[in-house]
Amino acid sequence: MQYTILGILLMIIMLLYFKVANHFNIIDKPNDRSSHTEVTLRGGGIIFWFSTLIYFTQHIQSNYFFFTGITLVSLVSFWDDIQSLSNKIRISVHFLAITLIFYDLGVFNLMPIWGVVITYVLSIGLINAYNFMDGINGITGLYTLVVMGAMLYVNTKIQLFIDGDFIKYAMIASLVFLFFNYRKKAKCFAGDVGSIAIAFWVIYLVLKLILITNSIIWLLFLAVYGVDAIFTIIHRLYLKQNIFEAHRLHLYQVLSNEYKIQHRLVALYYAIAQIIVSVLVICLYQKVQDILLFVVIIVPLLLIYTLKFYLMNKNNLKVNI
Repeated sequence: MQYTILGILLMIIMLLYFKVANHFNIIDKPNDRSSHTEVTLRGGGIIFWFSTLIYFTQHIQSNYFFFTGITLVSLVSFWDDIQSLSNKIRISVHFLAITLIFYDLGVFNLMPIWGVVITYVLSIGLINAYNFMDGINGITGLYTLVVMGAMLYVNTKIQLFIDGDFIKYAMIASLVFLFFNYRKKAKCFAGDVGSIAIAFWVIYLVLKLILITNSIIWLLFLAVYGVDAIFTIIHRLYLKQNIFEAHRLHLYQVLSNEYKIQHRLVALYYAIAQIIVSVLVICLYQKVQDILLFVVIIVPLLLIYTLKFYLMNKNNLKVNI
C-alpha cells in the first residue's frame, strides 16, 4: 500500500508539473541535433527529486548530506533547463554536491589522495555521461529501473548496504516517469534536472556499495552507458570537436536517428544489454578477479559499440555533429 500511495502521489505531482511547465513555457524545441521532431515539455525528471523529498520527510533521521547534494544538482539543472548556464557553474555545483556525499560516506578517510581525485573525476564524469545518454524516449527511465533493480537484488540477497526503500523510491519514480515518457510521442522529457538527479542517486548507491564490499565491480552496473559515453567522447576528441556541444554520434543516436529504429526499441536494447551485464556481475561476484570480470564485460560491449562505425561507413552516413 505504501508504494501504491507513493506512485499515485508522484503521478499527481507530475500532472501538476505539466500545468506549471505549460504556463511558463518550459519546453524542448527540436533542432538538427535532436533525436525528436516535436516540441515537448522539458523537466519531467523533476519527479526524481520529489521522490527523494517524500522519502526524507518519512525518514527524518536519514542522510541530510545526500538530500542537500541532490537538491543542489536538481536546482542548477532545472535552471539550466530553463535558461542555459555555463559549464563552470554546473561543474562547480556538481563538485560541491559530490563533496557532500564523499564526506558522508567517509571517502576522505578511507581513500588516499590519489584515490579521492580519481573518484571525483569518475563521479562527475558519470553524472555527465548519464546526462549525455538521455536523448531518446524511454532510455533514462528503463536504464534506471535496471540499475536500481540490480542494486536492490544485491541489497536483499548479497550485501545489505542501505534501506531498501531508498532504492524502491527511485524505481517507483522511474515507473511514473516512464508512463509519460515511454511513448511514441512522449508527454515530457527528463531534462537535465531528471538525468542528473537520478545519476547522482545512482552514484551515491554504487559508491556506498563499493566502499562496503571493497570491490569496484559494481561500476559495471553502469557498463553499457559507460562504454557508449566514454568511447563517444574519445571519438569526438579524435574528430577535434567540442565535447560539451550537442551532437548525434552516440550509438543509440545513430540507430534511432540515422537508421530510424523506433526510440522505444533502442531504449529497450540498452536496458536488456545492461540486464545481461548485471546478471553476469552478480553471478560472478567473488568467483573471478575484478580485473578479469571487467575484461569479460567491457571487451564485448566495446565490440558492439564499434558496430556504429560499420553502420556509418556502410551507408556513408553524414551524421550531424
